[in-house]
Amino acid sequence: MKKYYIAALVLVSGVLVYASKKTSDPVLLTVADKEVTLSEFEYLYHKNNAQQLQPQTLDEYVEMFADYKRKVVAAEAEGLDTTASFRKEYNQFCDELSAPYLKVQAVEDSLVAVAYSHDKEDVLVSHIMFGLGKTPQQASQAAHLADSVRTQILNGDITFEDAARRYSIDNPSKARGGLMGMVVPGRFPWTFEDAAYNTAAGELSPVVNSGFGLHIIRVEKRTPSKGQVNASHILKLTRGKSEAEAEQAKAAIDSIYNVLISNPQADFGDIAKRESEDPGSARKGGSLGWFSSGQMVAEFDSVAFALADSAVSAPFKTSFGYHIVKRLGHRTGLPYEERKAGILKQMQSDERGRMAQTAKALELIAKYNGSVSEASIAAIVSATITNTADSAAVAQLKANTTDVLTINGKSTTMGEVAKVMPPIKGLDAAAATEIAVATANSMLQDQAMAIGRDNLMVENTEYRNLMNEYRDGILLFEISNRNVWEKATKEKEALENYFKAHRSDYTWDKPKFKSYIIFTTTDSLMQEIQAYVNTLGKVEDHDAFVQDLRKRFGVKKVKVERVIAAKGENAITDYLAFGGEKPQDDSKQPMKSYFAFQGRIIDQPEEAIDVRGQVVTDYQAALEKEWLEQLRAKYPLKVNEKVLKKVK
Repeated sequence: MKKYYIAALVLVSGVLVYASKKTSDPVLLTVADKEVTLSEFEYLYHKNNAQQLQPQTLDEYVEMFADYKRKVVAAEAEGLDTTASFRKEYNQFCDELSAPYLKVQAVEDSLVAVAYSHDKEDVLVSHIMFGLGKTPQQASQAAHLADSVRTQILNGDITFEDAARRYSIDNPSKARGGLMGMVVPGRFPWTFEDAAYNTAAGELSPVVNSGFGLHIIRVEKRTPSKGQVNASHILKLTRGKSEAEAEQAKAAIDSIYNVLISNPQADFGDIAKRESEDPGSARKGGSLGWFSSGQMVAEFDSVAFALADSAVSAPFKTSFGYHIVKRLGHRTGLPYEERKAGILKQMQSDERGRMAQTAKALELIAKYNGSVSEASIAAIVSATITNTADSAAVAQLKANTTDVLTINGKSTTMGEVAKVMPPIKGLDAAAATEIAVATANSMLQDQAMAIGRDNLMVENTEYRNLMNEYRDGILLFEISNRNVWEKATKEKEALENYFKAHRSDYTWDKPKFKSYIIFTTTDSLMQEIQAYVNTLGKVEDHDAFVQDLRKRFGVKKVKVERVIAAKGENAITDYLAFGGEKPQDDSKQPMKSYFAFQGRIIDQPEEAIDVRGQVVTDYQAALEKEWLEQLRAKYPLKVNEKVLKKVK
């Protein structure tokens, strides 16, 4: 049977050789039926001790660790590891953590090195740009046109300049016969940049797809890079102005220049802030930052790169207006390590971002005997092209169980491929086959990466320990929240009962003022609210009380705070309850009028809410203790003492 194999990237020189022998990792302890290996225990033991001010002994940690695992087992028993929210969070972390392991580092390093090499050269280019088309048919026609025009240029049937004027959709450059300017590394789509740097001066590139269009690139010249300059400027605009206004701009820029020249101590940045009509740079003292040759319009570029450091140019004109430039510095290029992070960031936004992962997928496809059946692809194409309008035939194709691709003994059927394949209606057999093969290969790569990700749990101890820690952490949080933290904060009656049973544990050494403080915007509204609340009985539901006031008097006109404060702890309560002076309010807070409602001085806490933070903490500790006693009885611990002695 013939097979399609995905073409290997040229950057890949070999495949990663996996260790065939798995390192021995004995079971150290068992909680219920959950086994914990020596490597997992050691990883968490050392990590925990590194974070503790007072490191635990091994025996102390074993007991704490066992309780931790008991909670995880309890979470699993409640099915918390099967919920949609858990799976989503866990899988997202899995994708993020596995990414550095599922790529060929040599490919990524090579791509960074290639991009960095572009910094060393300036490339001046012309191009002819064709549209991509909105349908597969239009895309095919655009590709044929671009290839045809390139052939005509090479054969001498038409000049590059005439072809640009006739066919290019890039209006600014077509008017110049295709002349585009310098290719600034990192500022153009990667396929365009790379094609330009891989084309000799005077030669044409192949047709390249930038994602914005198809391009034929002609390299006009290649020169050593001028590096970058750091400059500031002052601009007087002429664009869109009358001739008289342009003359005024020229007179203004000449006047500014005379000031700068006659007074060497004049602050260029300060003048730029006051006089420049480029709002983006003016607020920064005229600073344009670092820029490469080709980033600015040609006249500006020429002046800035010709100046000496610290020198100021005479006024000159561009299409924007009149400029004065001060060159602050220059550099020939950043060191590799300083550029690497920026290049990697750029790579993530284009096709290079997946190349190292694709290379890994190819390795895994080879390792797990992945392949795509040519016969099955042909059958899909034939059935789709012939029966596109026949809904019954299309349904039959999507139900077809014939294998299209296989990997690691698992197959994907024609129906599964057909369901995700883009439309190929109206395409010829070659174009349709290309799309079908690309779809199948993409599915094969995804499956290979999924296998690789799953096998990381077996093959990579570091990854396995991190994933287990994160998984157990999610479950620990959720089960603890249900049984302790949330329970203590939501069960008001239980919290109150706990307070009453332990009332003697909560005492104050001085009286406190307990009250609602109601703030509002005006004294008149304060009196209105005060009259209303005085008709109410004791507030039993704080939230309902607040919502009632906000609804009656306006969300932005009333605010309620519940306070308990001793003398000296709160300026407002000192004034309202303890005879202090009214605090001065210099803030812009609109609610400056306030009064106390149901306020009284109490010697000791009356209810749980009076010492809520302390009671919640103590109640949580009591719940935790009771829960752990139940878990210890339910889930016994078994420790392999021989393996425990191996802990380092």
